[in-house]
Amino acid sequence: NRKKSCRPLQDRAGEYFMYNAHFRFRESPFGVTPDPQFYYSNTVYQEAWATLGYGIEARKGFILLTGEAGTGKTTLLKKAKTAFDSRVKTAYVPYTPFNQAELLPSILTDLGLPACDSRSALACFTDYLIEQFGKGNIVALLIDEAQNLSLESLEELRCLGNLETAKDKLVQIVLAGQVELEQKLDQPALRQLKQRVVLRSRLKPVAHSEVKLYMDSRLQVIGHNTEKLFDPGAIEKIALYSAGIPRLINIICDNALLIAYALSEREVSAAMIDEVAEELR
Repeated sequence: NRKKSCRPLQDRAGEYFMYNAHFRFRESPFGVTPDPQFYYSNTVYQEAWATLGYGIEARKGFILLTGEAGTGKTTLLKKAKTAFDSRVKTAYVPYTPFNQAELLPSILTDLGLPACDSRSALACFTDYLIEQFGKGNIVALLIDEAQNLSLESLEELRCLGNLETAKDKLVQIVLAGQVELEQKLDQPALRQLKQRVVLRSRLKPVAHSEVKLYMDSRLQVIGHNTEKLFDPGAIEKIALYSAGIPRLINIICDNALLIAYALSEREVSAAMIDEVAEELR
């Protein structure tokens, strides 16, 4: 029976950051930008991280990381960008190039190498790989949203993966993408690439019973907990509406806190979660 907040969520944008002071947050705990400091570790994510780490450090070549949109693939890649020691040189490609000619130059740029034209990029990259291998270093390419890569770009990555010594791969390539990526690799044209995938991991939504633990983990990063912030009914509703997708949990929690702030409330209720779900459709 609670009265709804007076303005739609989109009309309260100016209040967005003000609720941090209201709840005494040093930063927003439920932002949607992938941030490794909020990395959530459960059995599924631990297994995915272990697969990623082993594949890169053991020079296994191609590693496949898949999951529904919003399950944390980008967060995992960003964690990989900084979590290894200095022996591991990583290039993170956060977007999908529109054509084959853009892919390798993007990789070289993120590795900090001088710009090369498309004709000499492969030679520059090969020289770099040989140099790093000679120093005992590992080069890893972290390709995000790989389901959107063209067949030509995926074939180019396969060719890069063929750069090797008699015993070791010179470059480790992580292909991260939505589940459509698995279907794409089933195409006959990508048969050779699929055969080169040595390790696979799939991220799953957070279990219904784990949603509170996920929320707690993010709040703990900024020194808070859910006990006096979300009532039990609200947490149940968040689990229901989000279906355990971390990004959706964040969006729902973030907007519910905004509603609570607008109403000068200190606790998020189940009714507020219903309101968020209705307004965000």
